[in-house]
Amino acid sequence: MLRVIINGYSGSMGKVLTKCVNEDSDLQLVCGTSRDELDVPFKTYHKMSEVEEDADVIIDFSHHSAIYDVLDYATKTKIPLVIATTGFNDEELGEIEKASAIIPIFHSSNMSLGVNVLVKLVKEAAKALNGFDIEIIEKHHNKKLDSPSGTAVMIANGIKDILPESECIYGRYGRSEKRKPTEVGIHAIRGGTIVGEHTTIFAGHDEVVEIKHTAQSKDIFAKGAIAAAKFLANKEAGYYNMNNMLD
Repeated sequence: MLRVIINGYSGSMGKVLTKCVNEDSDLQLVCGTSRDELDVPFKTYHKMSEVEEDADVIIDFSHHSAIYDVLDYATKTKIPLVIATTGFNDEELGEIEKASAIIPIFHSSNMSLGVNVLVKLVKEAAKALNGFDIEIIEKHHNKKLDSPSGTAVMIANGIKDILPESECIYGRYGRSEKRKPTEVGIHAIRGGTIVGEHTTIFAGHDEVVEIKHTAQSKDIFAKGAIAAAKFLANKEAGYYNMNNMLD
């Protein structure tokens, strides 16, 4: 039985994760932390540094600003950490990498298995479709805070692995110049209750290739985080991601 702490249990993804953890017979939810309080049948705290329970893994679905408290607690207690939160800046990403020298950390901007396969396909297309213009369109619900999505950035980084000269352009408002061949356009749409949709467009001469992933519920992200937690159990200190798990 894998004992789990959920950081951010009261958020929209935290609620879904709580449901999925409780439905998994291999897991035990020992407590949750969040700035907001909900009436739930498990022990809760306002932040990780207050937690008294022992656990086998922490799953973080919160806000990027909470990462310092999460990392401090996890490294002190030597509890493996799954980070599913998005919107980190370079400094926060650096702290995550440093902490991975002390504890095993699984970090992905998108916990969907399908999205991570999409990134692999995009990289293969970037290799094969020489000279094609590349654009990324991401769509999410109207309550999403970060823009562009962490997944769009993850796709763009995958393209940059293949095409190091590529340059991300975030929208084109105010620009009055022809598109450069090295541009990768990233465009964010926010509206309604769209769970998540990512399309990568490869536009060539008289032909267009689109690689697309659509999330139909938030369960896929929770189940991906749970799979990551099980993968991380008993791992040595280090930085892990979906590529490690899928391979």
